[in-house]
Amino acid sequence: MNENVNIVFVLQGLNDSVTNRQIYFAFALMSYLITILVNLTLILTVCLDKALHQPMYIFMCNLCFTGLCGASSFYMKLLLDLLAGAHLITYTGCLTQVFFTHVYILCQMTSLTVMAYDRYLAICQPLRYWALMTGQKVALLLLLTWCLSLLETFVGILLIVRLSFCSHRMARIFCTNWEVFKLSCSDTTANNFYGMVIIILHTLQIIIILVSYMHLIRSAARSQTDRRKFVQTFSPHLASLLVFSISVLFDSLYSRYGGSSMAALQNALSAEFLVVPPIVNPIIYGMNLHHIRIRIRLWFTTEKPQRAFSK
Repeated sequence: MNENVNIVFVLQGLNDSVTNRQIYFAFALMSYLITILVNLTLILTVCLDKALHQPMYIFMCNLCFTGLCGASSFYMKLLLDLLAGAHLITYTGCLTQVFFTHVYILCQMTSLTVMAYDRYLAICQPLRYWALMTGQKVALLLLLTWCLSLLETFVGILLIVRLSFCSHRMARIFCTNWEVFKLSCSDTTANNFYGMVIIILHTLQIIIILVSYMHLIRSAARSQTDRRKFVQTFSPHLASLLVFSISVLFDSLYSRYGGSSMAALQNALSAEFLVVPPIVNPIIYGMNLHHIRIRIRLWFTTEKPQRAFSK
């Protein structure tokens, strides 16, 4: 560990961006600012309106907040590298980026599971919903989401800290768990085993989500009211799950099996899970949830709330 502290990794993924550095910087900065804008707009909309202080909207804010944290861990370093002549990251900086990236991934997956459970109770057990989804229950689910994600990530970081490295050149534009493993000359059996445990745990979460979907579809087929609730709340959740899962899957496949051809394009696509979900999620929920749309519209118009809600 003491020897590793002095290590500086070279991020080679940005080598092809030297000639168009200003264009890439402008595009990355614009994308980051849009991410901040859409997420903060949705979070503030819910926080400032007591009528939206409901479990579904609170869980949605948590999803947006984790997306904002994940995007920031990527964009802040990327923007600095695009301005710098050398694309370097210290050992401590690399571990920090890995930590926040993995907290983001794990927290997003757990948040989507909690949101699926919330929708299951709201649509399949509407008469018992408020008795089951109390304020204490909401706080407990949020606490479990963050504690589980932080614990899983912290254990993974401890397993990385014990590794020694044979190379300091990383063929990516940011640090990831797998890229650090590939540079190690230590035995990574424990790391691989722990990775499998994490995959199994979060595969179980996906199964829970799919089971809740089956109950939601069955309930929606029996009732016109449930069908409307299903379309309004299920669609954005499914879209968020698909966007996030496909993005993470692409990054995992690229990290393990990606070749050296079209490296710039592959590096850009490998960061999709840190770029696309944080922008898409608040837009999806803002467009599909009626009360969110109205409240956001009221921010930019002079229309009175009573008139807007009467429409």
